[in-house]
Amino acid sequence: MKLARRKFLEVAAGAATLSAVTRIARAQAYPTRPVRMIVTVAPGSGPDAIARLIAQKLSENVGNQFYVENVGGAGGNIATARAAQAAPDGYTVLVAAIDYVVNPALFDKIPYDPLRSFEPVVLAGTTNVLLIVNPTLSARSAKELVALIKATPGKYSYASGNGVGSPGHLAGEQFRLSLGLDLVHVPFNGSSLAVGSVVGGHTPIGFTAPAAAVPLIKEGKLRALAGTGSQRLDALPDVPTVAEAGYPDIDVENWYGFLVPARTPKQIVTMLNREVVKIITLPEIKARFSTLGIEPVASTP
Repeated sequence: MKLARRKFLEVAAGAATLSAVTRIARAQAYPTRPVRMIVTVAPGSGPDAIARLIAQKLSENVGNQFYVENVGGAGGNIATARAAQAAPDGYTVLVAAIDYVVNPALFDKIPYDPLRSFEPVVLAGTTNVLLIVNPTLSARSAKELVALIKATPGKYSYASGNGVGSPGHLAGEQFRLSLGLDLVHVPFNGSSLAVGSVVGGHTPIGFTAPAAAVPLIKEGKLRALAGTGSQRLDALPDVPTVAEAGYPDIDVENWYGFLVPARTPKQIVTMLNREVVKIITLPEIKARFSTLGIEPVASTP
């Protein structure tokens, strides 16, 4: 019995060692097939724009395809759950934003643990929220907009992209509550849809990520009144911050980060971080980030 037990332990130890060696070998060979980058929102939003920029460059630099999969719904919970349940092998990357840490405070139950379900790879960049209006609206500043809303209570609505709890929604509610405004929230499933509604005048006011709005602002199809960050956007140097506009209590900043499922091999996390940081620091990518209103960060894991 002792001999049989010792033999069993030797075989088990050998199998465990072989398994570990196999995992290391796979990590060193990574990637050998396409890598899926899950984005929690619809196309056209900030996370989508940054994911597509990085995916294209990763595909060129690493020698295997990195592709974007947009999974909207439930404030990002559906996409995050899908990524959390994926195999920890480096072939699923979650492109997360502020909803990742906001949702635990908004929902009774969420399908992931924000501290344990993922390994962080890189904080790619930060951005803020723009207060935009349809150009036909008479307000040419945030103070003029507040006066207009107060003069006609209940008349105006504001659009936000990516549902309840999104940065646009949080900024809109800070604006509404801190100033005691009678303003109706109209959520959209995507920043492009929210911005489109403002352009069309259906919801004449909007709070949105710069990535979806900056090109239309420069074309004159939208008017930007203020940004919620602590600094003006490089892409819109003439647009004041909300603090400069006279409303320092409104402060919403967003971030975009890359995560992989927990227990993903450290070699893969290190490799992804190295490659993404290399891409973010390229002059052409920095310039593209600037046009999207994104401040590059490129952190360590």
